[in-house]
Amino acid sequence: MSTPRAPSFEHGDAQSSLAALLKPPFQRGRGRPGGWRIATGVEVELETHEVYRPDLVGWLRTRVPERPRGRPIRVRPDWVAEILSLTNAETDLGKKLFAYQRATIPHYWIIDPEHETLTVYRWTSEGYVVHVTAGKHESVLAPPFDLELQVAQLFGD
Repeated sequence: MSTPRAPSFEHGDAQSSLAALLKPPFQRGRGRPGGWRIATGVEVELETHEVYRPDLVGWLRTRVPERPRGRPIRVRPDWVAEILSLTNAETDLGKKLFAYQRATIPHYWIIDPEHETLTVYRWTSEGYVVHVTAGKHESVLAPPFDLELQVAQLFGD
């Protein structure tokens, strides 16, 4: 059995940068009444025995008033973000995207450190559609958060 490869510095930097940008303003109420519950690297069960560990995940406090507990968490998230790496890009853009879409997770972000891009998907009755794709030198409003996000902030700038 092979040991999973540890994430690259770029992956970890993007993950911690996004958490640092979102948790302070949104944990307690900015953007939506009640705020968000945001976590990194927790296991989420979408269907029986279908468990994923998103890089970042969030629940609206109005829908999930109590802090999720245990492992895996069995409450559908309202937002998921994955950070691509050479070892997981195929899974994040394929298997996970389709699983999150089937589970009707309203918002799915893909952060690509290699190409320094952010892609924001939103769920519709037809499935996921790309809301916005932005490069390092762009600023975007990225649902579900009402924050003008400078994409470069995800990549150490």
